[in-house]
Formats: sequence, C-alpha cells, structure tokens
Amino acid sequence: MPIDRMRELREPGTAGTDIKPPPPLTETRTVAKVFTEGIGHIRQQVRNLHETTDELHQQSHYAEWYARTSERGRSRTQDLLDELADLGFAWRDVARLVGVSVPAVQKWRRGEGTTGENRQKVASLLAACDLVSEHYAVQDVASWFEMPVLIGIPVAPIDLWANGRSDLVFDYASGHTDSDQTLAAWDPQWRERYRSDFEVFQAGDGQRSVRPKAH
Repeated sequence: MPIDRMRELREPGTAGTDIKPPPPLTETRTVAKVFTEGIGHIRQQVRNLHETTDELHQQSHYAEWYARTSERGRSRTQDLLDELADLGFAWRDVARLVGVSVPAVQKWRRGEGTTGENRQKVASLLAACDLVSEHYAVQDVASWFEMPVLIGIPVAPIDLWANGRSDLVFDYASGHTDSDQTLAAWDPQWRERYRSDFEVFQAGDGQRSVRPKAH
C-alpha cells in the first residue's frame, strides 16, 4: 500500500477512520433478541390454538346439530311443520329453506307422505332454529332469518341457508363473523354487486344507520 494512503487511514477525519465497526453484541441486545423471538413463538402458538379452538367448536356444534336433527326427525313431518309455523315461518319460506315447492309443503301438512330426505331437511331446519335460539340468544328466529345481514344489502340468513351455506348462518348467528365477513364469504364481489349511493355508518347511539354518500 502506498505510504500516502497509509497516512490517510491513520490521520483523524480521513475515510479510513470514518468507517464505524458494528457495535459489539451486548448482553442487553442478546436478551432483547431472545425476548422478541420468544414473543413471536408465543404469538404463533396463540394463532394455532385459536384455529384449533375454532375447529373444535365447529365440530361440536355440528355434532349437536346432527344429534338434534335425529331427535327432531322422530316426530311426524306435520308436527315439525306446525312447530315451524308457531315460530313464525311462512310456508313459502319453509318451502324455500327445505328446497321444495309450496304445494309440496301443503301436501305434507295434510298428512300426505314425504321422502325421508325431505323429512330430514325439515327436522334439520327446526334443529338449527333450536341451536340459534338457545346458544346464540336469537329471539323471534323466523324474522331473524329474513333480516338482511347488512342494512341496504338484500342478503339475509334465509338466502344463505337456501343456497347450502348453513355454516355462514351459524357463524353469523354466533357472532364469530360480522356482517362484512359473512358477505365476503358469501360473495367476494358483494361490494361491487350491491354498490349504492348510500353508506352504512355508526350513529351517535352506537347503532348502525344509513345515509347518502358524500360526493
């Protein structure tokens, strides 16, 4: 190395002395690193536990639903329909939820025979009403099925159920998913599909309301 370059590196303020070495690894930094890694590990464990808990809850919920469906299925179809009527369901809604025509439901009410599959569908609907009412404190369950998931959006639990998404009905009733999450799971393009000149906002009393969008 040339002598002049060696002198530059030794002299204060030169490029050589301006290069700072990395700070030594102190005990504080080591502890902080271990602490951060430990917290990250705990967070991952919590996520895994949350997922496992949700899965177990869903399994237990469906196990109870199936058991109640079996119990309800011991009753005559006419009696099951009478209970649904007592809850406030219109025959057109029962027909839609079960996936048959209104005349078919009327025949069952008169005591005419039904298939085992349709009898099970009626029993499972009534069993679902039991769970929603008892576990999730939903009052007047028939009108709840008709209530839009979100103000101004024409999607209600009856639509979800009639299209085979009982899972979304239960999750929404339990509060595990909110309105936006339920609609996104139902239709990822729901915001574009139901675009409106109105918006939902939280009013002063804490309740959701609707107002025109500002332009």
